[in-house]
Amino acid sequence: MAFDVLSLTRLLGGTLKNADRRATTPIDSVIVARDLTVHAHPQFVTAIVVTSDELAALLRSDDHRKDAVRAGVLIVDASPAGAEGADGIVVERVIEDSGVMAILCPPRSRSAVLTEIAAALAVDQAAEDRLVTSGTKVLTQVARRGGVKAVMAELAHRIDGWAVLLDSQGHAIASSGAGALHVRDAAAVALNQPVRVRHPGLQLHPVGASEDLTAYLVVASRAGAMSRIRDLSSHGAALLDLLLRTHDNTTADRLGRDVMITSLLTGQSADPRTLLRRWGVHDDRLTAFVLSSRSKSVDLERLVTRWFDELGWMHVMTLENGAVLGFIRDDRVDAVATRIMDYAREVNVPLRCGFGTSSPIEHLEQSASEARQAHQVALADGQVHVQYEALPTVRFVLDQLDSDAQANLARTLNGLRENDGQHGELTRTLRVYLAENGSLGITATQLVIHRQTLSSRLRQIEDRTGLSMENPDDRTAAWLALRALER
Repeated sequence: MAFDVLSLTRLLGGTLKNADRRATTPIDSVIVARDLTVHAHPQFVTAIVVTSDELAALLRSDDHRKDAVRAGVLIVDASPAGAEGADGIVVERVIEDSGVMAILCPPRSRSAVLTEIAAALAVDQAAEDRLVTSGTKVLTQVARRGGVKAVMAELAHRIDGWAVLLDSQGHAIASSGAGALHVRDAAAVALNQPVRVRHPGLQLHPVGASEDLTAYLVVASRAGAMSRIRDLSSHGAALLDLLLRTHDNTTADRLGRDVMITSLLTGQSADPRTLLRRWGVHDDRLTAFVLSSRSKSVDLERLVTRWFDELGWMHVMTLENGAVLGFIRDDRVDAVATRIMDYAREVNVPLRCGFGTSSPIEHLEQSASEARQAHQVALADGQVHVQYEALPTVRFVLDQLDSDAQANLARTLNGLRENDGQHGELTRTLRVYLAENGSLGITATQLVIHRQTLSSRLRQIEDRTGLSMENPDDRTAAWLALRALER
């Protein structure tokens, strides 16, 4: 509400006495003295229309309503007629001596004053309602175009403050305005934690019904129109509930994604192209990425799911050692990298991501291996995201070789070909073993074989190629040969 004590003074053409910091406080209602009981709301002021006789009674120290009087603003007719025979100067002196905030008005009837103030409040409330209605329409429009992030940004703008969206466990989903600086305060309010909150004016809006809570929306505003902010934020919470419920990561869904990606990476699927098409992916090449966070306040799986939804992409991802391993179309890599950078900056959390290079869907394990290596570099260097192709390593070496030299390098692995002349089980085993830095346990898990079977395959690889997996130079040569083979 924009109708405050100063606005009321101008409306009545009166003089404001004993004005204090509450002079800019909104007015919520107007009453006569006999209806006054207690102060209605600490963030609003009540206008109290009184006569001179009622004024004397209200200001007596033994009147039980004196606290409510001091929290409101008195509307007093200061004319001799309004003072019922007493000099208007006396009324003014009484007001000044009491210290109570009051407006001394020109002569008019009590009913006229009540009607005028009530009409002004009604007009002001109608204006507030129009702002809420128009704000809700805009929030709905941006929700359709930009999803959760756009709703949060628009809401913070309209309430002139900041907003934080938390999941049901208090983990940050999104923030806007200066919300990234106040995630802990927001979580303390949402979860009723014993943490000192520096913003006593925070508003908490549950997202979803109590028995099916989706998230918490916490907002704070620099404006004084608390009712409008409450109404607008409530509508925003309802929109966010709809947006967040568009993807429900059930256990079955998560398990299915894990099984499918494992099949793709370990070669268990005889026809990965058909498998991906059944998943809704029709691209011939994909790029892998590995995303992690050092903060437990971030739900990475939900975060990546929302990004994929915004990009119109299938949920081709799974959890791997606390990080998200995902695959994205090549032309969407920059969009994912931008979202990672924006989220890390807005929510102020340390995200680390590594991107592999584009790989044919028959060899996605190659891109996944590169993404893991780039992710390790991002962790070591403290970078938000690292592109494998930007690392001056294998790609740089291969780029220096002509096609004949690369073909000669690839022939190092000819001994691993099967009877039909194609690379198969042994080549795949070598690729996974080298990608996992020679870890027998992890490699066996990735290939879904026993460690003894893995050891037997590695001996066959050494016998057929003449390379020793104990020799760093031979392992490097084998990796270069694999990369050259895939070019």
